[in-house]
Amino acid sequence: MQLSIRLLKEIIFIQIVIIFLQKQFFQINNVSESTALFSNDATILGILILILAGIFYAEKSPNKYFKKFFKYVPGLLLCYFVPSIFNSLGIISAEDSNLYYMASRYLLPASLVLLTLSIDLKSIINLGPKAIIMFLSGTLGIVIGGPISLLIASYFGLVPISPDELWRGLTTVAGSWIGGGANQAAMKEMFNVNDTIFSSMITVDVIVANIWMAFLLFGAGINKKMDNWLKADSSAITTLKNKLINYKKKNQRIPSLTDFMVILGIAFGITGIAHFGADIITPYIESNFPSLTKFSLTSPFFWLIVIATTGGLFLSFTKFRKYEGAGASTIGSVFLYILVATIGMKMDALAILDNPGLFILGAIWMLIHIVLLLSVAKFIRAPFFFVAVGSQANIGGAASAPVVASAFHPSLAPVGVLLAVLGYAVGTYAAWLCGILMQFAS
Repeated sequence: MQLSIRLLKEIIFIQIVIIFLQKQFFQINNVSESTALFSNDATILGILILILAGIFYAEKSPNKYFKKFFKYVPGLLLCYFVPSIFNSLGIISAEDSNLYYMASRYLLPASLVLLTLSIDLKSIINLGPKAIIMFLSGTLGIVIGGPISLLIASYFGLVPISPDELWRGLTTVAGSWIGGGANQAAMKEMFNVNDTIFSSMITVDVIVANIWMAFLLFGAGINKKMDNWLKADSSAITTLKNKLINYKKKNQRIPSLTDFMVILGIAFGITGIAHFGADIITPYIESNFPSLTKFSLTSPFFWLIVIATTGGLFLSFTKFRKYEGAGASTIGSVFLYILVATIGMKMDALAILDNPGLFILGAIWMLIHIVLLLSVAKFIRAPFFFVAVGSQANIGGAASAPVVASAFHPSLAPVGVLLAVLGYAVGTYAAWLCGILMQFAS
């Protein structure tokens, strides 16, 4: 445990050094920080996939140093972390790239279809209420963490922004951390947040949330130790995981070209249906039931995820489920890892140096969320899986909750999706309450 913590500290220290050196380089050479060495999406995608390939190759390497390293640092963490370093160094840039949009709108729903194809819905239900309890604890941590962190920041004068503008801007972070982009946009309009403050809040949102996601991915690699510390019974999760592994082994076969084409047809066929359905449902609700905006039901992304996941669950009751034996979840995992790399690419840690007080406030806010989560988990003896997925379903939403869930096992990704959908539903109400509390605290 001590060695794993030391390795993580070393990784973080290396990134801090890189960030500092790059900052000095840009200051000396008067180079625009927004200029990237590679800006073509095709080139960037090639770089990202080469990074993923290198990490996976190293993880399975017989080299004793690699074995020792990957024993404590999950490969998934590096798949997220290394692209963020490339972004911070200015080698690649997410600012003008459409890769994240492509991955989240096309590869993510396709991945969810394939990962849910062999899922045992009854076994997920049998996981019990602890997943919901941990999700709601995470929501509560964000709601109360906002005003508390604002009071601390105001007392020490950490943020040189007027109190009225500050609390209004922070409501958009609350909207994003509880629900998602649609809830964040709703808070912007509801509390009249100006564009300048809003852009700063988006930066805080992305960087603080992604740093926490990195810790969750690291925790997934030591989840047994975390479960021992929490004194948690993770037998139901282990049973589900083993059941799905055994099903895959039982039906495993050497896949043919036809198998791969059918698997891709399933994945992107349902993704296409999901986009088609979202394009119809969203404007219909906007025109006829505008009051449902508060539940994020006018968000195309919400319906995209819901329809794709529902399609995968429906096919899990049909003969298409047998394509798991031909590698359906493996292909789904490939799509998910590409999404992870594009998420990591979005993180530019250099922005922390522009307004450190604002990031300290965000870090305090996140710390309150974490402390409450771990306290509740300790009290009810919830497995760390529920802590990680419950938190990320709030903080990251449908784009990253299945990523964290799949870090424990690919078959568990639907649990993250289901909780993230719940976040969309409660996001606006909970963020509004957090905003009112922050208004009183300012």
